[in-house]
Amino acid sequence: MSEKKQAILKGLSDSVLNMEEDAAAEYAREAIGEGIDATEAIEQGLAHGMQRAGALYEEEEYFISEILLCADALTAGVDVLKPHIRVDGAREKKRVVIGVMQGDTHDIGKNLVRILVEAGGYDVYDLGRDVAPQAFVDAALENDADVIALSTLMTTTMAGMPKVIDLLAQKGVRDRFKIIIGGGPISQSYADRIGADGYSPNASEAVRLIEGLVAG
Repeated sequence: MSEKKQAILKGLSDSVLNMEEDAAAEYAREAIGEGIDATEAIEQGLAHGMQRAGALYEEEEYFISEILLCADALTAGVDVLKPHIRVDGAREKKRVVIGVMQGDTHDIGKNLVRILVEAGGYDVYDLGRDVAPQAFVDAALENDADVIALSTLMTTTMAGMPKVIDLLAQKGVRDRFKIIIGGGPISQSYADRIGADGYSPNASEAVRLIEGLVAG
């Protein structure tokens, strides 16, 4: 990696961490000017900065107000980079329904996944937070989704995830959808146990997971 590219990616990351919208947008424009792949700039720059901010939030050095400002900076950078995402124009857009499980109002991680998945060329239907299992099923059927993405940061709301899968099975439509799960207390072993199709530890991995699941 060239020093110039490394400096731009660091600038993108730092801009998000430091809650600097204008700087994030400027570094994003610089990334395009230097021919840096837009997806790489998002994942290794902006998303990296958001992950750093998330770590500070977990350590109680950042609070919700700071995280929201970091998210604003991330969005400012993504808005510049998104038109430059390389997407196969001939490919039919896949549809993703995403939301945070009922009882949980933590949606920062979910929002980051939504931004990156949208940037990857997918149609995303964001149900928000505190979403009932039946609402995921209804939205997936209504929008003819390819993927249902379930998120939670609380162990007390994890039980809603297998309920979504059970409801799909009861309707005889489980095989129509790929189910992915993520969030702080979630693991690959939990995904295996409840019969999910995949688990992602972070937003960047979620995009690659979805790509792998819908490619077949």
